[in-house]
Amino acid sequence: MIEAVKYGLANYVNFEGRTGRATFWWWVLAVVLAAIVASILDEGLGAGDLEPFGLLLTLGLFLPNLGMSVRRLHDTGRTGWWLLIGLVPLIGWLVLIFFYVQPSNPAGEKFDPPRPADLPPEPPPAA
Repeated sequence: MIEAVKYGLANYVNFEGRTGRATFWWWVLAVVLAAIVASILDEGLGAGDLEPFGLLLTLGLFLPNLGMSVRRLHDTGRTGWWLLIGLVPLIGWLVLIFFYVQPSNPAGEKFDPPRPADLPPEPPPAA
């Protein structure tokens, strides 16, 4: 789980490439656990409707969550624009969860960052 969190935070604005299923779900577990801790801290603070820890967590993890989700969709061979279907109540989230649990698709290689071109072969030595 620690590696998934490090990966998610290190690539928080990287929307290229792919994220494997295991890394994505470890990330989701870490975010859910952090949300539970933030909720407990907010309740302990007793500030009424103000939830500062939850708000800070939400703001701090918005871009890393977005990047991880886009890269997971890339791994399934879909474009990151599919995230917009999550705006449709209930059905959108169910479709996204269905996409997230799919295995890796080789078609997702088209979303990998371009590799440097291979060097041309060395010319034969002059005699």
